Amino acid sequence: MPRSVRDILSMKGSKKITVITAYDFTMSQLCDRAGIDVLLVGDSGGMVMLGYENTIPVTMEQMCFFTEAVSRGRQNAMLVADMPFMSYQASRSQAIENAGRLVKAGADAVKLEGGIEMRDTVRAIVDIGIPVMGHIGFQPQTTTLQEGYKIQAKTKDAAISLVESAKALEEAGAFSIALEMVTREVSKMITDALKIPTIGIGSGPDCDGQVLVLHDVLGLYEKIKPKFAKRYLELATDIVKALTAYRTDVTSGKFPSPEHSFSMEKSELERLKKELA
Repeated sequence: MPRSVRDILSMKGSKKITVITAYDFTMSQLCDRAGIDVLLVGDSGGMVMLGYENTIPVTMEQMCFFTEAVSRGRQNAMLVADMPFMSYQASRSQAIENAGRLVKAGADAVKLEGGIEMRDTVRAIVDIGIPVMGHIGFQPQTTTLQEGYKIQAKTKDAAISLVESAKALEEAGAFSIALEMVTREVSKMITDALKIPTIGIGSGPDCDGQVLVLHDVLGLYEKIKPKFAKRYLELATDIVKALTAYRTDVTSGKFPSPEHSFSMEKSELERLKKELA
């Protein structure tokens, strides 16, 4: 059985929570086999899978498509799906409807961006039985529109605002909160102040868990290389090498070789030749 909200809550203070993004069946299987606790179907799929410049153009239909694929591949990991831009901001009824669509697509919970201004929306979704992961600090859907890519909570006032948002989301019923690009000191303050887990991305080691984009971990996405993302492999380079070798083998006639081909029985071949003659 997949991990539940209760399982994730029980890990606070006892075991670090591992979260990774996933967007398709094959990768979700591999992440699950690796023992990852939570698979996040991130709207970052719009960038690494669909080629968008940012996450803003991502639609509910695309998020449901990604979520369905990931849900077929996981066995043990919890599945959280991002609610894309403008799928929850217009009204609480819109937010509830779209959260339900993601659950029907296979999600165990949804994630949405925003602090105090989103507490009523979070509460409304939680009240109908759908778990919510909050997301504060740098918010890819909207922060870039106002500030660009900037570290969050670098001043006293900004830090206090972020702590208040975290507490508001916890009170609204969120089971965890993602902290993106938040100063390490403030991330620790928030983590210590909450009873629910914090999941950091570029927010230091003191959060209850960590999340990274799969394509950053594997070195597949080269357009943006965040400072906070540790690249464990450089698969883009290896893949280009493999495909170049394939192209060379095909153009030179080296591939396919007899070991990659199928043949008729000799007697059947002789019969065929005789018939055609």
